[in-house]
Amino acid sequence: MRRREFIALVGGAVAAMPLAASAQRSGIAVVGVLSPEGPKTGNVDGLIEGLRALGYVEGRNIRFEYRWAEGKFDHLSELAADLIRLKVDVIVAFVTKAAEVAKNQTTTIPIVMVGVGDPVGAGLAASLARPGGNVTGTSTLALALVAKQLELLKLVAPDRTDIAAMFNPTNVTFQTQQVKEAKKASEMLGLQLRFLEVREPSEFEAAFETVVQERIGVLLILIDPLYFSNSKALAELSVKSRLITMTGYRTFAEAGGLMSYGANFFDSYKAAAPYVDKILKGDKPADLPIDQSSRFEFVVNLKTAKILGIEIPTSVLGFATEVIE
Repeated sequence: MRRREFIALVGGAVAAMPLAASAQRSGIAVVGVLSPEGPKTGNVDGLIEGLRALGYVEGRNIRFEYRWAEGKFDHLSELAADLIRLKVDVIVAFVTKAAEVAKNQTTTIPIVMVGVGDPVGAGLAASLARPGGNVTGTSTLALALVAKQLELLKLVAPDRTDIAAMFNPTNVTFQTQQVKEAKKASEMLGLQLRFLEVREPSEFEAAFETVVQERIGVLLILIDPLYFSNSKALAELSVKSRLITMTGYRTFAEAGGLMSYGANFFDSYKAAAPYVDKILKGDKPADLPIDQSSRFEFVVNLKTAKILGIEIPTSVLGFATEVIE
């Protein structure tokens, strides 16, 4: 083989080699994770597991830079700026606010969103089929969950028409969307909602005291990373206050709360792994359709129902994906 032909052959092979394989020579791919939650939830392990299945081994051909806001949404801007200064190859942004903050600070670094309820409505993408910018990833259809959560609460407590709804106003875009959906669903179901603004854990007890004092008896905790990170505390307060409570997080029901209906965010992170893989191999976010998850979990804690002295209808139990007895 002539020298010129050999060089052309080798050069073509290297050019066709995916980043994950060539990174061992040219450098390790760096993935930034931007999240308003904390590391203890374990959700991000889904991303690691998903990438491992695609051939990425941490420390060998990939490295993760984690930036956790620990429930402080106002810290996300600084954390995103830090990832951008590091020139990470991809930013994986958990939930709407993190994706918004990252998008506002960079138009060049690809962003893979995780657990965003309505990416088009939030202005993160032009459409689900053709995002059109530097943001793509997964959507949990979280806004559609609100109506189902209220419907389930009504089935469990048919005599109650007043329901309290807890939301975090610091998570502006997504919470505004959820509140709007909750109002619309409550009107259709003939329910009256009493909204409670809860920005941090120190405000939990006061919120529960308000629900008890106003004799509402039923509480919907809207989806928010702050509430997810404090599932155990919220579950304990719900039982202590003897409230029929629903959230979007299974960790709440596992910790002793009555019911949860929502997406599995470990799975959502795992579903983001192929997006990271494709982007590292050269695909553009603008051309990668956004995936909408249709898999939801409904968990009912019958031990808690017994403590509260209520009976969960058979029709509701039949809908459950898991019953804790």
